[in-house]
Amino acid sequence: MSTFAETIMSDLKEAMKAKDTVALTTLRALKTALTNAAIESGNKDNVVKEADALAIVRKQIKQRQDSIEQFEKAGRSELAEQESFEIEVLQAYMPEALSEEEIDAMIAEAISGTGAASLRDMGKVMGIVQAKAGGRADGKTLSQEVMKHLA
Repeated sequence: MSTFAETIMSDLKEAMKAKDTVALTTLRALKTALTNAAIESGNKDNVVKEADALAIVRKQIKQRQDSIEQFEKAGRSELAEQESFEIEVLQAYMPEALSEEEIDAMIAEAISGTGAASLRDMGKVMGIVQAKAGGRADGKTLSQEVMKHLA
């Protein structure tokens, strides 16, 4: 079984061979972010755990979504389009997202398990839900759904 970093390197080589500039630049940026995270963690092997790697991919996607928003405000649709292509490349490394029903079920289970009754208990519920989601749902989406359930 290959590690996340090995998969990125393999895909990077494939992008080079295919002369896919969008995938190539995106994967190079991702590889750099993974390397930087490994160095910052002090890991002597420069290897990032898969959960941390997924968080980095999620952060890269979020940065590009923010860039798209800024480019569209500035009337630079060609740059926004480039960023959206990069998001597509990064999405391939994310696990399948949870459905609304799965999110609702996790939230209901967390609320009953903690005895949460109001928005004051949101932190308890969010901690449990985020752990169970395991990166398969955006934190913003989860918090909005928890608020709906606790309101």
